[in-house]
Amino acid sequence: QVQLVESGGGLVQPGGSLRLSCAASGSIFSIGAMRWYRQAPGKQRELVALTNGGSTHYADSVKGRFTISEDIAKKTVYLQMTSLKPEDTAVYYCNIDSIDSYGGTWINSWGPGTQVTVSS
Repeated sequence: QVQLVESGGGLVQPGGSLRLSCAASGSIFSIGAMRWYRQAPGKQRELVALTNGGSTHYADSVKGRFTISEDIAKKTVYLQMTSLKPEDTAVYYCNIDSIDSYGGTWINSWGPGTQVTVSS
């Protein structure tokens, strides 16, 4: 089993910054792609950012404002969010691909989510 725990969410004013962290634990031999998704009430869950082997991808809505980074040794992925807007308000979810320590198979895992609220 793989467990993902997000942290760093909270209430921030428009224009402010916030850094989300996602720490993975469990039967992990190796980590592949790591992603951040978000879902606002009544809206579809969307991919916000992805990092895989040093390559990154961002949703157009967050380009230039958000930065995804990883610390493989710590099995942690981060999302640095700056110039936050009210429309960034959502539950943010961590999602990773990893190789199981025992079976050697790829596993995709989700965190429980962390709330980010951008409001004055």
